[in-house]
Amino acid sequence: MNFPLYIARRYIRSKSSQNAVNIINAVTFAVIVIGSAALFIVLSGFAGLKNFSLSFSNTFDPDMRVVPATGKTFAFGPEQAGALQDIPGIASYSRELEERVYLTHQQKSMIAYIKGVDSDYNRTTGIDSTLYIGLWDLSAQQAVSGISIANQLSVSVQDYRSPLIVLVPKPGRGNLSPQGLGDQPYNQMAVVLSGVYQIEEGLDKKYIFAELPLVQALLERDSLQVSGVNLKLAPGADEAATLAAIREALGGGVDVRTRRELNQTLYRMLNTENLATYLIFTLVLIIALFNVVGAIIMMILDKQLHTRTLYSLGLTIRQLRRIYFLQGVLVTSAGGAIGVLIGVVLIGSQLAFGWLLITPSLAYPVALKWANVGIVLATIMVLGVIAARIASNRIDKKMLSI
Repeated sequence: MNFPLYIARRYIRSKSSQNAVNIINAVTFAVIVIGSAALFIVLSGFAGLKNFSLSFSNTFDPDMRVVPATGKTFAFGPEQAGALQDIPGIASYSRELEERVYLTHQQKSMIAYIKGVDSDYNRTTGIDSTLYIGLWDLSAQQAVSGISIANQLSVSVQDYRSPLIVLVPKPGRGNLSPQGLGDQPYNQMAVVLSGVYQIEEGLDKKYIFAELPLVQALLERDSLQVSGVNLKLAPGADEAATLAAIREALGGGVDVRTRRELNQTLYRMLNTENLATYLIFTLVLIIALFNVVGAIIMMILDKQLHTRTLYSLGLTIRQLRRIYFLQGVLVTSAGGAIGVLIGVVLIGSQLAFGWLLITPSLAYPVALKWANVGIVLATIMVLGVIAARIASNRIDKKMLSI
């Protein structure tokens, strides 16, 4: 039998004759429970916010995108299209051509980006699911804009009497002289909004979508020139293997980026916030676990007579220290487990019932991840072991000889 463990368990279950010691032990246990539950809830909340933030870009961005290694455009013809179709991990692909343009409507104007896309763009990205009003119809010089663009320029859907004017500088072929550019230094076209999408503020004021051939004509590009090819992976496809196959099929001159690489800044920001929050709450737990040190020391002082008796019966100082070390570890482990269990129940209820609301129709986003359970328990255990070790070292020959 592990005698130090047996004594440590007896000390946990037994009450002290000193009421103050019992109160300190109860407060210490409550602090551990509350601290571990709070850390788990905060990590789950930030995981939910991360998923919620990424859901906007995941709707807009494809699984992968082929972009030019240098310059703004590259040639994508039947040969490259056939090479992509032969890769089993690709479910669909779509071409796009993007450029910065000047939009004007009824003496109102703004700078935005026009994105010419083909008919497979919806199937590749699911952008049509973000429509706020109208239809996703890019035929017959129709376009779809973000809601911020439509509001700022006061553009209505299906308003054929007052179309939106898109202006873009003509491609430079030397100096900016009338002889080099003709009568006008820019190309323009009129489009009618068939729909308005709403994703998030940054994207809502950035893009207007039109048919790819129309944008190619506006920018004076031929039918093979694109600025990117969006790729949707097949369910269960190996991302690394598919990425390698795409790069081998398309060769040099292009770069293939995953969704994470397309949003490196956003991912870095979210991960930094999550790490900062974890470190802040870990610091709070470190301060709280000083209560464990104090509680064990108080227990040592309260059980000082018992400790001397055990020492006289033959237990070594190392074994006596182990008794109080195991007591601290057991208290910390039990408190951490109960706190995590409380956190799991609260997060699960939020997922099931959405009792905490951001708006009347939007529940606060949370995510129940078992990795967070492991992180919290590991943090509590490590800090508990350190605290118990510090407190148990209080036992020495000098204390036993008093």
